[in-house]
Amino acid sequence: MKTDALEKPPATHVPSARNGAETLLDTLVACGIDTIFGYPGGAALPLYDALHGQPAIRHVLVRHEQAAVHAAEGYARTTGRLGVVLVTSGPGVGNTISGLLDAISDSVPVLCISGQVASGVIGTQAFQECDALGISRPVTKWNHQPRDANDIAEAVREAVVIALGGRPGPVLLDLPKDVQLQGVDAPATAALPVAYTPPALPNREALQAAAALIAQAQRPVLYGGGGLINAGEAACERFAALARDWHLPTTLTLMGLGALPASDPLFLGMLGMHGTVEANLAMHHADLIVCVGARFDDRITGRLSDFAPGARKIHIDIHPGNIGKVIPVDVALAGDCGAVLEVLTALLPPALPATRLAPWWARIERWRAADCLAFTPGDSTILPQQLMRAVRAQLEGRDAIVATDVGQHQMWAAQHLAIERPRRWLTSGGAGTMGYGLPAAIGAQIAHPDKTVVCVSGDASVLMNIQELSTAVQHATPVKLVLCNNGYMGMVRQWQQLNHGNRLSHSWNAALPDFVALARAFGWGARRVDQPHELDAALSECLAYDGPFFLDVHVAAQENCYPMMPAGRGHQEVMLADDRWYCDGQ
Repeated sequence: MKTDALEKPPATHVPSARNGAETLLDTLVACGIDTIFGYPGGAALPLYDALHGQPAIRHVLVRHEQAAVHAAEGYARTTGRLGVVLVTSGPGVGNTISGLLDAISDSVPVLCISGQVASGVIGTQAFQECDALGISRPVTKWNHQPRDANDIAEAVREAVVIALGGRPGPVLLDLPKDVQLQGVDAPATAALPVAYTPPALPNREALQAAAALIAQAQRPVLYGGGGLINAGEAACERFAALARDWHLPTTLTLMGLGALPASDPLFLGMLGMHGTVEANLAMHHADLIVCVGARFDDRITGRLSDFAPGARKIHIDIHPGNIGKVIPVDVALAGDCGAVLEVLTALLPPALPATRLAPWWARIERWRAADCLAFTPGDSTILPQQLMRAVRAQLEGRDAIVATDVGQHQMWAAQHLAIERPRRWLTSGGAGTMGYGLPAAIGAQIAHPDKTVVCVSGDASVLMNIQELSTAVQHATPVKLVLCNNGYMGMVRQWQQLNHGNRLSHSWNAALPDFVALARAFGWGARRVDQPHELDAALSECLAYDGPFFLDVHVAAQENCYPMMPAGRGHQEVMLADDRWYCDGQ
């Protein structure tokens, strides 16, 4: 009998109901999800088969599961929406743990969906089985493994609510393969809305106490963090309005950059270990600190016994567990930053003239005069600071999104790039995850295809997820990667120099690839530059290129990142250079 080779084989079974995998995707669509970052594998194949028939969801194929989470983080942090990840069992979900740690450390809403071996073999060390719930529990807000397909729709809705609600963060759903294939009794339209319950406002007495402290302070400092960014642009606007109405000196954490424009004269610069002299000394000598959406982590406080010894403290945070955890506070205001600021500012009396704080601002201007971020540009060698200032100049007026990796280049970028708006700055703060930058930039570019997205990386960090160069090409994301290449694990080398007798134990990269050749092999445009007079032209070429571009910038090999408040020191002890300190007791 003659057979047509192109004829489709007859379907062996036409399911009468949606299965668990299809129901999961239906529910995601009903919850507003239209993008997933992932990598397929055996235990997730029913989910991937369902994706093939789900046109409402775009799937972005990454090259490593850790990168899927970072890409979802970049998507989430630039949009305020949920980032979604889909991976398989065993090593698939195992590879997401660093990304989930990053997301929980920096309060990023991510839903990780992992395939799992069939229910009947769970616990038998089946092929590619691992305890996904056990290994993810410390790095997620919530995780769950449905054992009945009829429970999937509700589990997805609960996961979305938990990830986005309160202090945002990652959640994980682990789906056994047989549950993915199981038929569902009733169609899960899940047009049921996802209900978010806004947190209650603090009691009026606490709000009035905070307003009274602000009105009476002689040396106030307003201190904002990543929680402001998570709370949205309206919260950042209220924060800025409070600063401007009361002429408050204002500083931001690494994660809070952009909550107040860097060009605002009230902005003292970033606070903390590599923060400015004026921000750190203002914090040390303040009589009132108003902390909004930050958590007094160790990179900010320095030596706790010396932290703001004369200051009363107001702490606004959506997560009550963050308040008083590190630093005792005088007024605790647990709630959404934007909502609390709205009520608090309404309770304040009319703003007093700026002259009320004139003596305090005069002291701050003396600290500013130290010009702690100044540097002398190199004539024959590009300094890292010089690179960042050149990037800043080239991005002027572009409303660009900047992602970084972790290390010296991250701190130089934070100091010199001058972020003007919220959700334009992506970096790994709490976990300090090398390899974050490139996939986060790709996720941001997926979310904002018409924006300029730049990844600033280091030669050690970029190698952590270099394979994602391929992802950028496949998905036509024109990310620009600017490499601050000094041949070292720069921050490790700096600490070894300052704290370990300059014994540079395994902190140099002895066999770096030819990054230009490597990038071109992946399909990127690429160029190397090592001369200061060529830098501007090279950056212009990078930003103008129609597609992804890799600019390998060779910078001074052993430049240190200053200012620096060394570990174990207080805000009043700031290093300006290898052998120069700025100490101020006044």
